[in-house]
Amino acid sequence: MQNNIRENIEAKINQKLTEAEYEKLSRWFVPIQLESKVQFVKEGQVSRNLYFVDSGATHTFIVDKKGEVHTVQFGLEGYWTGDMYSFFSGNPSIFNVETLEPSTLFAMKHIDFEKACEQIPKFELFFRILVQNGYLSSLQRITKSFSEGAEQRYLTLIKNNPALPQRVPQYLVASYLGIKPQSLSRIRQNLLKKK
Repeated sequence: MQNNIRENIEAKINQKLTEAEYEKLSRWFVPIQLESKVQFVKEGQVSRNLYFVDSGATHTFIVDKKGEVHTVQFGLEGYWTGDMYSFFSGNPSIFNVETLEPSTLFAMKHIDFEKACEQIPKFELFFRILVQNGYLSSLQRITKSFSEGAEQRYLTLIKNNPALPQRVPQYLVASYLGIKPQSLSRIRQNLLKKK
């Protein structure tokens, strides 16, 4: 297992994992190398793994009845991804997750996740914090979608993820913001004029 997972966990809980804890966790993560445009979580199928993005980029999305893609989340290095609803409930996935560039992921099966939480309290603490932060981020995003314009939401997105515009196609950024690609082009042109 790469040290990135260890660093990710330790930074979030502000504690160090012991070598024994780290060794045990390492056994439960399986490395996966994927090319670009590989869908590794599919709507309608039970998602039995949770994924850590060690390198590369992913996006989580839904497809509406008209066939339009709506991006819900991006996952860059250090992010955890997958369909947590399906992973925890055992129900079919409501999301799709796909690589945007060649990626190295570390997969953890649900049964191993449960063992990790039971046997390594620091991992359970880490995941509780991760889920809480994810929930709060979702609430903020929903609130901002009602209270801020598209330009401000775009500025916040790139402030929090400066590499995103260079690594993610603009039509997916527009999808994430809930606007058309043409609108995002206008926003970007207006921001360039302001500089």
